[in-house]
Amino acid sequence: MAFRQKNGAAASSSSISCFSHFCNSAGRAKSLDSSSSRSTSGDGLIRRLGLFDLILLGVGASIGAGIFVVTGAVARDAGPGVTISFVLSGASCVLNALCYAELSSRFPAVVGGAYLYAYTAFNELTAFLVFAQLMLDYHISAATIARSLASYVITLLELSPFFKGHVPNWIGHGGEEFFGGALSINILAPILLALLTIILCWGVGESSMLNKLMTATKVVIVVIVIFAGAFEVDVDNWTPFAPNGFQAILTGATVVFFAYVGFDAVANSAEESKKPQRDLPIGILGSLLICAALYIGVCLVITGMVPYKFLGEDAPLADAFNSKGLKYVSVLISIGAVAGLTTTLLVGLYVQSRLYLGLGRDGLLPSIFAKVHPKRHTPVHSQVWVGIVAGILGGLFNVHILSHILSVGSLTGYSVVAACVVTLRWKDKKGQSSSWISAWLEGVIYLAIVACCGFAAGVLYRYSASFIFLIIMTVIAILACAALCLRHEYADPPGFSCPGVPIVPSVCIFFNIFLFAQLHHEAWIRFVILSIITVGIYAFYGQYHANSSSDETIVYHRAPEEDTQ
Repeated sequence: MAFRQKNGAAASSSSISCFSHFCNSAGRAKSLDSSSSRSTSGDGLIRRLGLFDLILLGVGASIGAGIFVVTGAVARDAGPGVTISFVLSGASCVLNALCYAELSSRFPAVVGGAYLYAYTAFNELTAFLVFAQLMLDYHISAATIARSLASYVITLLELSPFFKGHVPNWIGHGGEEFFGGALSINILAPILLALLTIILCWGVGESSMLNKLMTATKVVIVVIVIFAGAFEVDVDNWTPFAPNGFQAILTGATVVFFAYVGFDAVANSAEESKKPQRDLPIGILGSLLICAALYIGVCLVITGMVPYKFLGEDAPLADAFNSKGLKYVSVLISIGAVAGLTTTLLVGLYVQSRLYLGLGRDGLLPSIFAKVHPKRHTPVHSQVWVGIVAGILGGLFNVHILSHILSVGSLTGYSVVAACVVTLRWKDKKGQSSSWISAWLEGVIYLAIVACCGFAAGVLYRYSASFIFLIIMTVIAILACAALCLRHEYADPPGFSCPGVPIVPSVCIFFNIFLFAQLHHEAWIRFVILSIITVGIYAFYGQYHANSSSDETIVYHRAPEEDTQ
């Protein structure tokens, strides 16, 4: 009996010890100083990206084939008011971009993006959760885009009579389905992924050159489309401007918000930027403003050319030009779609590898992800890994059915980044606090209240609840924001400073989580399940291998002299 009691006490003590270790590990955080002193066995990435490269990187990541499709699809419901939808969502993204711009300027020039910011502002487990949510988005998105790119490439090939009607589905058009659609074979998608992965492994200069070429092609085609369509605009088609009321415009804003997602890719290129503290904020905001101008231009043209009721669902812009006898523009749109999808896929794969590199350096993932090629100065192992994952998903599975669980990572990541701006401004401040709670925790609670109110307002709006309840949720969020203003002092950070802290970040959090509530309910389930799995991985691997600080020194490699001039 005594032996059993002793064993029970030992087991209980061991459980408490494991839980205590887990809590201590999960609560670890980087400091701004230590995050600048990490290394990868003497080999680092190369600083080759200038301001122009960063702007094109952001534009390349944001504008894909969607600019030719989503604009018309939303216009069918919002009418010409879809322009206001893009303005509203663009304004929201600008606020998020301001938060990213401050942190990209404030942090040392190392990879990590939202993961690194969360690691410093909050703790290790939060950062790992942010990484997991973002990475699942990236993996599924890369596979989906690769399939779409393969389909557009085949469409272009079929313009030739030699290929017309002779390309089987399993090559690139959708895919050949087996086992009731569980498997969907697509050969071209993995081939395209392999080619882009090779380019990315070869060097950041080479991949940047391809991105510049494709992005320039895409932007030129969009500008041509806007100018060609402008001569066919009938201003009478803009009346009524909002046929279904402002609610349809607001709903449209929640849909087109995701057309702007991608500017955050610039923040993940910090370690390869020539002048990161100066160029990253400009690159983030500049690329976003260019995207907004192009989207709004396309909206005005498409709704002016054809009455919104007659816009097609699958290819509205191409249908609009065909109806005017401008079939050559449809060919340009297909070429622009190929260029747009290529850059979106290229930048997506690039960002994934840099995130894996950051976690490999910190020990949260195996050290093989932290290796950088000594001559190419690229994270080859990480790059090949993300290419393989995307190739398997895109080549064997119909990932389009998973598209409704996307954007969870982007919205949660943007919200965490906004919260990081607030907490880092007052993290070292004593502020005013209650006797039973620290000022830091009190501030985090206020931020959580803002997020919860955003989610509640989103759910109420989604299910058409009384407008009174929306007002109540908004008022509670405003009161929490007011408490943040009154209960804490905020220091001005070095470099670029986000204006209106904590109001601007709080608005970002509220609207991002509001949009999160508009996602399919399966996206909510995905968020919970992936979070549980991530905590499990961290408990069994991450907490024992993570190293949030190190005395090693990062080795930076500047671009050749002729490239920096």
